[in-house]
Amino acid sequence: MAIDQRSTASLRQKDDILPRVDLNPLFRSGILAATSNPLVANAVRRHGMRLGAARFVAGETFDEAIPVLRDLNQKGLRTNTTLLGEGVKDAATTREVVAEYIRDLDRIAAEGLQTNIALKLTHLGLDLDPELAYQNVAEIVAHAASVGNFIRMDMEESGRVDDTLNIYRRLRADGHENVGTVLQSYLYRTPADLERLLPLSPNLRLVKGAYLEPASIAYPQKADVDRAYIALAERMLLEGGFTAIATHDERIIDHVIGFTRRHGIGSDRFEFQMLYGVRPQYQVELARAGHRVLVATPYGPHWYLYLMRRLAERPANLIWLASNLIKH
Repeated sequence: MAIDQRSTASLRQKDDILPRVDLNPLFRSGILAATSNPLVANAVRRHGMRLGAARFVAGETFDEAIPVLRDLNQKGLRTNTTLLGEGVKDAATTREVVAEYIRDLDRIAAEGLQTNIALKLTHLGLDLDPELAYQNVAEIVAHAASVGNFIRMDMEESGRVDDTLNIYRRLRADGHENVGTVLQSYLYRTPADLERLLPLSPNLRLVKGAYLEPASIAYPQKADVDRAYIALAERMLLEGGFTAIATHDERIIDHVIGFTRRHGIGSDRFEFQMLYGVRPQYQVELARAGHRVLVATPYGPHWYLYLMRRLAERPANLIWLASNLIKH
């Protein structure tokens, strides 16, 4: 049965596992809006790594990230890594990004790391020309296949969803199996997008959504986003393919664990994905309990936007950064 795109009637039955109080939406909006303020940007870029941005970013180079990735693997955690960056302005820069990802894939193989790659299509030229982005990502995906690795195409703002999904379908049609993408539960359109992808037995990561979107296209209330998330997760898990449950919400994680056990869904069909630096002990506990856990562990000098999104996700993250500022 397909998910009704905007109906929440059946989802209300799941209120016992969902938070009943929204986080302050003004807080999140304010942090995300501040990312474009040049004074804020300059201050964070100048002092952020020293004040603790390294909690969320594995380093400014891949050499710095490798020991972090290895340590996570040794704790029983899988990882992915991302060269931070987006919104590239020229084709030549996209070729530099492609070259770096190919070097990373070779290094991952040489080091024997359990690490795959997640990337943004705007980093590969999506805003310049979707065909350029396709050719770039296809080259990376093909090289990943040659070294036994996997590529995840991240999802960005709502205006880029169609291009991203079109590129994913085209990659699959061209015979690339080692590629997946991401769906966002806060968008009203996502259930319909999922239905169109299911015939591919896709490898999908499910997230709630980290961008500012208008209420005309996205749920403004966290409880509605969470209900949509659970309905989408259940649909993905029942329909085959591989599902990455990307959340730190224990109630959702517990629900997924119970749901997969009740329906006999094996651990090879799904995993939990979490962010580097967010609840690390919980990640280890889940892995020790026998669950497959992947930690998203980005690197690169262009970490500012990534950090600001992490601060916007939870008030506790901003409080933590502010406490580091006071200490210094």
